[in-house]
Amino acid sequence: MEKTKIDPRVSIGHVHLKVADLERAVKFYCGVLGFELQQRFGSQAAFVSAGGYHHHIGLNTWESQDGLPPSAGTTGLYHLAILYPDRASLADVLQRVLEAGIAIDGAADHGVSEAIYLRDPDNNGIELYRDRPREEWPRTPAGELAMYTRPLDVEALLNE
Repeated sequence: MEKTKIDPRVSIGHVHLKVADLERAVKFYCGVLGFELQQRFGSQAAFVSAGGYHHHIGLNTWESQDGLPPSAGTTGLYHLAILYPDRASLADVLQRVLEAGIAIDGAADHGVSEAIYLRDPDNNGIELYRDRPREEWPRTPAGELAMYTRPLDVEALLNE
């Protein structure tokens, strides 16, 4: 039986995160990262996006009001990756994060992308990144993708 490939137009539409404090989460995603609040259901849920989309990120307290983050060694979300359109917009969000006093877990050049790693107020992993153009992606002599992890020059990014 031949397996069919997924339609290349498929994309990840949105993610819902369980949060302990909705107001704190909205302040982070809207106030720091710059997403726009699209709709809110009291203290239970909020839907935020970029560009007026109905929602890229859903934040809810349905099962997590005043809850604790999962402990180490458990399964669940590793990180949510937010794709920025270019290097200047990645530099802009990095500056916002630093000005808000949020700690950076790491910064990496993966060949195909440049990424900044941090945690939201509920300890969810967040990757802020931009892709390089496909023609710049590193490849083996056979043409296979050859991603890597190297330190990202954060100072150069901020000077963008």
